[in-house]
Amino acid sequence: MRTLTLLLAVMSTGCIRSYESAPALSFADVPYTSVNEQPWSHGALKLEKAETTWKLGGQHTLRYVDLNPSGTRTVLFLHGLGSNLKFWRYQLDAFAAKGYRVIAIDQLGFGKSDKPAQFSYSMEAQAEVVSEVLERLTIPRAVVVGHSMGGEVALALALRFPEKVEALVLTSPAGFEAFSAREKKWFEKVFSATFVKSTPEYGVWGSVRYNNFMTWKPEYEWLIEERVRLAKSDEFDAYAYAQVRAVDGLTHNDFVRDSLAKVKAKTLIIFGEDDRLIPNPFLHGGRARKVMQYGASKIVGSTLVGLPGCGHTVQMDCHEPYNGEVLAFLSALPAPIVVETKAVEPVKEAP
Repeated sequence: MRTLTLLLAVMSTGCIRSYESAPALSFADVPYTSVNEQPWSHGALKLEKAETTWKLGGQHTLRYVDLNPSGTRTVLFLHGLGSNLKFWRYQLDAFAAKGYRVIAIDQLGFGKSDKPAQFSYSMEAQAEVVSEVLERLTIPRAVVVGHSMGGEVALALALRFPEKVEALVLTSPAGFEAFSAREKKWFEKVFSATFVKSTPEYGVWGSVRYNNFMTWKPEYEWLIEERVRLAKSDEFDAYAYAQVRAVDGLTHNDFVRDSLAKVKAKTLIIFGEDDRLIPNPFLHGGRARKVMQYGASKIVGSTLVGLPGCGHTVQMDCHEPYNGEVLAFLSALPAPIVVETKAVEPVKEAP
């Protein structure tokens, strides 16, 4: 039944373009550009603490975009599972134009960042990496905006390093939904690197188009092209492995879920009312609002905003109302405390 639904979703797009015959695309060559196709220059950080903690077998590099570094308040964006910082195309330039310093990172295992097999890819481990990024860029505190998996990483960061989180914007976040021991075992059996690598193009269309969006637009087609072409690259095996390990980390979310009441940062929870991924459609079903209400009930003083007619990737699917809600939340925060710091100069890379 689920396969039929995905096929119908693909068919509903009408005449679609195939990228099966397109050449392979390396992660390094994915264009990181604004909505207006202006390239972002990106920086690179050689991780040190992560190497010490996880014994990665050599320093590994995390890549990021840093816009308007003179902004007085830093907003850090964390992408979701299987994606990269480009999924914030409708936010980065728009928020920088409002005077914020905007940083978006490719988390380890994804995008242009390295994909070490030795890394655990748990949400807590990713939070440790984010903490190191803030230290290396000498950012004492940041507003952390996380989508889906990035939302759970943001929560782990707020729980483990509360002094570094000024506020949270949890965007269709993972971390609120409970999974039984039996359900965790089910994920281990069905979600494998082979499964990720063997997904045919029509499956990519169905998964991206149907699972993430309520209103598909031709301007989103780069999501399909890049995913299909990246699957032909030499680095895709490492990416697929990282994705499998991250799913395991997402389902083993007991630390985050059981600790939600300890989150002290001012929090906005914003989601699409028509999310097709939360709650998990294979195991639970139902409406996203119920899951998000649970999280809001545990995080004291949090604000819950549901956007009607919007899907899981709400920051793209409904970027205008999303940006309006988040910018209003940011403008209502108390003025940030300015701390004099000396920045560590990262390696600068070409667009």
